[in-house]
Amino acid sequence: MILSAEDDIVVVGEAENGRQAVELAAAERPDVILMDVQMPVLDGIDATREIVAAGHGKVVILTTFDRDDYLFAALEAGASGFLLKNADPDRLVEAIRAVADGHALLSPEVTRRVIEQMTRDPGAGPGLARAPGGAGPSGGA
Repeated sequence: MILSAEDDIVVVGEAENGRQAVELAAAERPDVILMDVQMPVLDGIDATREIVAAGHGKVVILTTFDRDDYLFAALEAGASGFLLKNADPDRLVEAIRAVADGHALLSPEVTRRVIEQMTRDPGAGPGLARAPGGAGPSGGA
């Protein structure tokens, strides 16, 4: 109901399980797919992986589960967004528009954890790991 009230958003279908979501994405080629994590037949993470790999749309995970394993698995599977179902309706609409425009979006509740994980992991990328002795990437060492 939230999405159908928006003039620039058209809901093209709903899936009862992850397998149907993959099939519907292939048939409809939507710009953005809202995906739950826990779905019957094929979970939302694996469905996201298949949809993104096939180029059948961008995925925003929308879930009640605020768990790091789901968050990082969703991002690894290629999700362009991760929101909690308690997000304000305006935030959901904003996320869909942002992802449709080629941006990525994370729920504010999880953004800090992603940053902490990236700065804690020495293999995460150039300039992200803290140097021995506490000097940051731009600190002299």
